[in-house]
Amino acid sequence: MTTMDFRVEHRQQQTLSPRLQHAVRLLQMSSLDFAQVVHEVLGRNPFLEDEALMSDGSNGTAAAPADETAGADAGLDERMATAGAADQALEMPAGAAGEDERESWQGDGSSRLRRADDGEMSAMEMLASEPSLQAELHAQVDLLPLDSRDRTLAKSVIESLDDDGYLRTPLDELARLVELDPPASLAELQIALRHVQALEPAGVAARDVAECLKLQLPLIECEATRQIAEVIVTEHLSALASRDINGLARALNRPVAEVEAVCERIRRLDPRPGWRCGASQVQYVVPDVIVKKIRGDWTVQLNPAIVPKVRLNESYAELFQRHRCSDHGELAAHLQEARWTLRNVEQRFATIVLVAQAIVRRQQHFLEFGPMAMKPLGLREIADEVGLHESTVSRVTNNKFMTTPLGVFELKYFFSRALVCPSGHACSGTAIRGLIKDMITAESSHDPLSDAEIARQLARQGLKVARRTVTKYRQLLRIDAVERRRKHA
Repeated sequence: MTTMDFRVEHRQQQTLSPRLQHAVRLLQMSSLDFAQVVHEVLGRNPFLEDEALMSDGSNGTAAAPADETAGADAGLDERMATAGAADQALEMPAGAAGEDERESWQGDGSSRLRRADDGEMSAMEMLASEPSLQAELHAQVDLLPLDSRDRTLAKSVIESLDDDGYLRTPLDELARLVELDPPASLAELQIALRHVQALEPAGVAARDVAECLKLQLPLIECEATRQIAEVIVTEHLSALASRDINGLARALNRPVAEVEAVCERIRRLDPRPGWRCGASQVQYVVPDVIVKKIRGDWTVQLNPAIVPKVRLNESYAELFQRHRCSDHGELAAHLQEARWTLRNVEQRFATIVLVAQAIVRRQQHFLEFGPMAMKPLGLREIADEVGLHESTVSRVTNNKFMTTPLGVFELKYFFSRALVCPSGHACSGTAIRGLIKDMITAESSHDPLSDAEIARQLARQGLKVARRTVTKYRQLLRIDAVERRRKHA
């Protein structure tokens, strides 16, 4: 017979306060995202000010002299009430900051938070922008001898193209979207489509990859090559994609070398013609730390461009502390948030530099000799050295970048699992990948190395690596398999 009873258990459990949880999320952000968050707080918090603007003397309030403080106190309540009413929607993280915390973060270099309130155009806004694909095509259509109806249909086709330059909308659906009287017929839209497909760049307005390549076949000068290419694009596109040269040679009854040369010519065509027009979207990486060799020693410096130059408005903070009362609860939350933000800025960048210095101390051979000299490194090693938890180190190395004489690398790049060699020495996965890349670069194009052969060559060098590991590393390097790398004589 079951019985019910009650008992009391004591369990120790670690929980994170909302403020600490928010700090953890901020630590994991990239520096650009973090600067945006600080910029938002700066815009709504009256106790924070942009240090760059204050140093220019163009905005802000300087600290009042002692003999003028009494006069400034007279209007304090009015200013505080106005500032508090403008920020009623503020959500302050839980917890209070200590009074003895540092109230400013000093950083060198230009601020990323400089406002453009003066109305002047920036240098980026004055750069000439490249015309879009649609603008290029509209300009070409305007030069064609078309009547107004055909021109309208051609422009409708142009406006339906995607960024790749393809027409994904069926013609019958496009006919219903064009407002003409009488309504456009399917035959008229097909004529308009041919007009657009005859424009530059070649291959534009295609409805699939095969049609895109066929529109570009006139660019092939040799007629014999062009005829074979048309058959491949029309009937054997899947074999072309899979690089099945031998299968294509059998299907076309042509020599392997000839078919391979034709396929190589087809690959020089552009499957995304729309990308040739308009400005390309380049994703820039802003390094968080800069590594240089100074007087024979590798040094780590914080990139001053990523540090938000924000500080506490001492004048407002001092006046508020002297006239603090229960009616100013929202302003007290603002002051608490301001101090917490400054402490977060300081701790974030100090932690990044601390972890980067520990990484550089352990990976100096990489900086000297390249990826082949990368040592195995785990998060725990860095965590033990700097006195942080592994999860904190993982967050610090996420979306953080280091610029070195060898290039810009994410901090996570320097961590890899140790592979033990038969000799007892440990080797990092990065070094193994570097060896594999060098082997494939030096291989014969007519007799490329298989993954199994690469594993055997590594074993002869004292590195016992499984064939499946070689395959994984080759795929990480984005290198094709052996058959796709083979060139036929």
